[in-house]
Amino acid sequence: MEISRIFLGSLDFVLLASLVVVHGDPLVPALIIFGDSVVDVGNNNNLVTLVKANFPPYGRDFVTHRPTGRFCNGKLATDFTAEYLGFSSYPPAHLSQEARGNNLLTGANFASAASGYYDTTARLYGAIPLTQQLSYYREYQSKVVNMVGRDKANAIFAGAIHLLSAGSSDFIQNYYINPLLNGAYSPDQFSDIILGSYSTFIRNLYQLGARRIGVTSLPPTGCLPAAITLFGGGSNQCVARLNRDAVSFNDKLNSTSQTLRNLPGLKLVVFDIYHPLLDMISRPDDNGFSEARRACCGTGTIETSLLCNSRSIGTCSNATQYIFWDGFHPSETANEVLAGNLLSQGFDLIS
Repeated sequence: MEISRIFLGSLDFVLLASLVVVHGDPLVPALIIFGDSVVDVGNNNNLVTLVKANFPPYGRDFVTHRPTGRFCNGKLATDFTAEYLGFSSYPPAHLSQEARGNNLLTGANFASAASGYYDTTARLYGAIPLTQQLSYYREYQSKVVNMVGRDKANAIFAGAIHLLSAGSSDFIQNYYINPLLNGAYSPDQFSDIILGSYSTFIRNLYQLGARRIGVTSLPPTGCLPAAITLFGGGSNQCVARLNRDAVSFNDKLNSTSQTLRNLPGLKLVVFDIYHPLLDMISRPDDNGFSEARRACCGTGTIETSLLCNSRSIGTCSNATQYIFWDGFHPSETANEVLAGNLLSQGFDLIS
């Protein structure tokens, strides 16, 4: 793998890696994950929904070489993050058979593909809304308390890193294609609505004992292969208005998060996904990639979920040169680069 792909540009990361090697234990007691398809590791496998990824060619480059429900050819950015933090396994999907016993003591994953800050987005696709993900987290907490007692459980919840990835589905899979929404609200007004939900979610998470929370910004949504196909008017270039909306949302996300940091003892980090991914897309060669417009699966212009399947014509044989695996989601190689950026940005959550 090219040096440009693995260079993280941060002394913080080197220090973290050294700590894992020296101590042999994870740097935090648990990793808790909420959100959408970017971080779903299989919860949607257990739902009545068309938004699934539990069939080939998804998972072909994963450790088991089998589909798991991850919307990727291999590991997600959060999988790499778990490894970097020193965990020997990944937080199990809450609705899976693995989410039981001692596996729960190091975390859980509540994410659901097609979910978002706006609960209606999830309901449109039969996904798990964020409010329900939070209810599942309460159930998870009760199980951990029963296993280790209240005091130790509270220490796990307070020390755990809680990651949240949401917002893209609200715009791409709802707002931009829903005349009831885009006819009633401007993108700016819709951002205000879903940021209200974000604020409520963080406050509720805080009330449940979370003290280390990381939230990802919106990516350059106008550069997703499927977004260019759907909204680009025949162009092969990033859709400028979608990217402008994402930048505006991210600015507001940072402002809202700054206010939330007034909660006593809360460490809240906003991870910038927008610029690292845009840099990869704008300068693929400099980042070790050869393809930034087309995804690996099928034609690479629209396919995701059921449209990305073993019979999709044109699927690439080697995804390492592709920034995108399907029309909406990064490849494993791109996820590795993004995970390095996440970890270097999130040093304050660990220190």
